[in-house]
Amino acid sequence: MNTTPPFSFPPLPGLSLLQNLVESVQLPPWVIDETQNRVVLLLNHVLMQEPQAQERLRRQRGKSARMVWGRFELTLTATPAGLLERPPFPPPSGQPPVRADLVVSLTQTALPDLVGTVARGDKPAVSIEGDVQLAAEVAWLTDNVRWDIEEDLSRVLGDAAAHTLVKALGVAGLALRSFVGRVKPSPAADAASS
Repeated sequence: MNTTPPFSFPPLPGLSLLQNLVESVQLPPWVIDETQNRVVLLLNHVLMQEPQAQERLRRQRGKSARMVWGRFELTLTATPAGLLERPPFPPPSGQPPVRADLVVSLTQTALPDLVGTVARGDKPAVSIEGDVQLAAEVAWLTDNVRWDIEEDLSRVLGDAAAHTLVKALGVAGLALRSFVGRVKPSPAADAASS
């Protein structure tokens, strides 16, 4: 199934520069490892606030999903507690790497296209291969589990400050969506460029 949009946004110079920078910079393995560990901690923090999500992950315990975007990959395994963990990398000597039961690849590798898709409120195009049941659970999680950032911020900043900050971020998000909607090329201009 082709899920690519029928048009593309004009190149945004700042994002293209960022894309080139991301593609050219080789981060040390320890930076990638620590960043992925922090992502897992955040995901588990969000999951611990959603008992139904944890129950769904418990049913998938031991299964692994690999998320791929260009040359970036993150493999996560469901634990018996209904949380996520990263398999050891590199694997202990003599053991093969963890084989992913599900591979979800973002097919939009260009950062400007990906940002435009997300800013419009659309889901990025993905390629899914592997375990159908695990894919269904991952889809349910992405559709139904949300980070209540205001609740977490209120613990640090207080209720009023957290509410104000989240409201300001929401307004900024709406402004970004509005901007992306305005720079969207007309169908006639898009047809003329092909």
